[in-house]
Amino acid sequence: MALSERYRQVRAATEELCVPLEVEDFVLQSMADASPVRWHLAHTTWFFETFVLRPHVPGHRSPHEAYQHLFNSYYQGVGSPFERSRRGLLSRPTVAEVRSYRGLVDRSVGELLEAASPEQFAALEPIVTLGLHHEQQHQELLLTDLKHAFSLNPLQPAYVEDSASPAGSGDEAAGSESPEISLAGGLAAAGHDGDGFCFDNERPAHEHWLRDFRIAASPVSNDSFRGFVSDGGYSRPELWLSDGWDRVQAEGWSAPLYWQADGEGGFSTFTLAGPQALDPRAAVTHLSYYEADAFARWAGARLPTEFEWEHFAQQVAAQAAPGTSLEDRAFHPVRHPGAGPQHLLGEVWEWTSSAYAPYPGFRPLAGALGEYNGKFMSGCMVLRGGSCVSPRQHVRPSYRNFFGPDKRWQFTGLRLAADG
Repeated sequence: MALSERYRQVRAATEELCVPLEVEDFVLQSMADASPVRWHLAHTTWFFETFVLRPHVPGHRSPHEAYQHLFNSYYQGVGSPFERSRRGLLSRPTVAEVRSYRGLVDRSVGELLEAASPEQFAALEPIVTLGLHHEQQHQELLLTDLKHAFSLNPLQPAYVEDSASPAGSGDEAAGSESPEISLAGGLAAAGHDGDGFCFDNERPAHEHWLRDFRIAASPVSNDSFRGFVSDGGYSRPELWLSDGWDRVQAEGWSAPLYWQADGEGGFSTFTLAGPQALDPRAAVTHLSYYEADAFARWAGARLPTEFEWEHFAQQVAAQAAPGTSLEDRAFHPVRHPGAGPQHLLGEVWEWTSSAYAPYPGFRPLAGALGEYNGKFMSGCMVLRGGSCVSPRQHVRPSYRNFFGPDKRWQFTGLRLAADG
C-alpha cells in the first residue's frame, strides 16, 4: 500500500472513532493520566506538523503558533509542553478548529508525499510511518480515556449501543483452568529482527537465556479472578507487593476497575457499551500490575518475564487463535471457544514481571524523536500482546508496551506462568 494511502486510512480511522460522540464528549478529562478526545485529535496532528511539515516544507505556517505549546505531549527538544493535568481546562481551540487543523495538516502532508523526490521520500517515510503508529496508539488511548470519563457519570452513558457479540453461548461452563504449555529453556531470540516497522525500544534483536517454563494457553478469565476476590484477595497483605498494598489501602481497591457489585455476590462491569453482565469466560481486564502479581501469587504461579512471553508467542503463533482487536468493534474482551493457545495479539495487554529497561545496545532515535520511548525506562513494567482496542496492524510479538505498575484504566490483564 502506498504510504499516502496508508496515511489517509489511519487518519480516517481516528475520525471514525469520533462518530458516536457528542461535542460535549470531546472535552472531558477525568484524571491526569487521561486526555480529552479533542486533545488526542490535535496532538496526533501536532506530531505530523512538528516532525514532518516544519522540517520539510519551507515557509510552513501553523494555524496558530500556540498549538506548538498546547499540543506537545512531552517533547522537551521541540518546545515547552502544556501541563498534562490541565488539558481538560481549555475550551479553545474548539472541536471545529481542531478538525480544521487536522484537515490543513492532512492536505499538506498529502501534497508533500506526492511531490517528494526519491531522496526526500526516503527521509520522510520512516517519520511518517512512526507517526501513523503513534496515531494508532492514540486511537486506543482515545477510547480508554473516554471510557474512564463515562464511567464517572451517574448516567453511565454508552459509547456504542451495541458491540460485537461474544463468541460462544452464555451456557458454557465457567471456571475451567486454562491448559498449560511447557517450553524448554535455552537461548531464545528477543526483539525485532526484520524489515517491518518497530519502535526503537524493540531493538536491537538479541538472545536471552531462558530456563524451562510453563505458561497458560489463555489469559486469566473473569471467573478465575472472581475467585481471588471472593477469597479475600484484596484484604490479604501477604499476597501483595508493599507498594501495591499501600495502593489498595489508599484507594480502596476491592475488585478490578469498573467491576460493580450487584448486591447478590456477583458483579457487572462498565464497558464502552454501558453496564454489562460480567462474562465469566472472557479475559479479566483493567488490572494494575500489582493486582496481576497478587493474583498470580494467590494462584500459586507467577507472571512470565517478557522474554518468556515473546518466546511463547514465537513458538505458538502459527496455531494461536487471534484475540479481539479494534477492527472487530467489540470494544471489550470477549470469550473465544477452543483449548489451544489464545489471544496472543489482542484481547488484553498482558502484564509481565519485567521492568521496562533498554535492551543491550539500545540506542534511541536521533533528535527529539529519541524522547518517544527511551526516557521512560524507569519505574514502568512491560506488557505484551495488544488489546481489544488495539488496531490489528499495530501489534506484533516483539511489541513492548509499558505503564506504571499502579495503572488500571487500560485494557490490561495477565497470563500465568510457572517454572518448568
